[in-house]
Amino acid sequence: MPGWFKKAWYGLASVLSFSSFILIIIALAVPHWLSGKILCQTGVDLVNATDLELVKFIGDIYYGLFRGCKVRQCGLGGRQSQFTIFPHLVRELNAGLHVTILLLLFLALALALVSTGFAILNMVQVPYRAVNGPGGICLWNILAGGVVALAIASFMAAVKFHDLTEQIANFQERLFRFVVVEEQYEESFWICVASASAHAANLVVVAISQIPLPEIKTKIEEATVTAEDILY
Repeated sequence: MPGWFKKAWYGLASVLSFSSFILIIIALAVPHWLSGKILCQTGVDLVNATDLELVKFIGDIYYGLFRGCKVRQCGLGGRQSQFTIFPHLVRELNAGLHVTILLLLFLALALALVSTGFAILNMVQVPYRAVNGPGGICLWNILAGGVVALAIASFMAAVKFHDLTEQIANFQERLFRFVVVEEQYEESFWICVASASAHAANLVVVAISQIPLPEIKTKIEEATVTAEDILY
């Protein structure tokens, strides 16, 4: 059985890994990966709007990996509409990249559970195989954190290099054309960053768990025998 010091750190490692699992589920479920401001360029061109009038043509958009919402502002008040990525919108996007992001996150879910299991195993017993020990915990956390980081990088690439927000904003728009004037990453994106950070923190936790504790030695007093003791 591992000592109390290692048990405490392995327990913390299991909590961090399971927290990463929960965070990824939240990031997948909440449609707030990115938000932005969209300008109705068609409306601006029609009325030849001045700089002061542009605010009447700027709407809002936010979306996640499965759904989102758009508020159109084309000079006649805001019109809100909900949309889903699947099954139609994904065809207008870089479908391969979008599906890759989802597959990476689902893989990260499985890896987070495996790393949780390895941490619990080391907490309750000392594995007889080295691959199941601290090295195994580090391996699975590196894989899980790396997969989440790759999913994050892929999403950023879709936004920056494939104009993801603009494609979504102009989906099924026949009369109006929208231009993105502002973008910012929202809580679901940063939740994924926190998930990857949890796995990185686990590497530090496992390293700390391997620090040997100083042994506490009790001083044993030597018994001295005198001549009087012999007489008695």
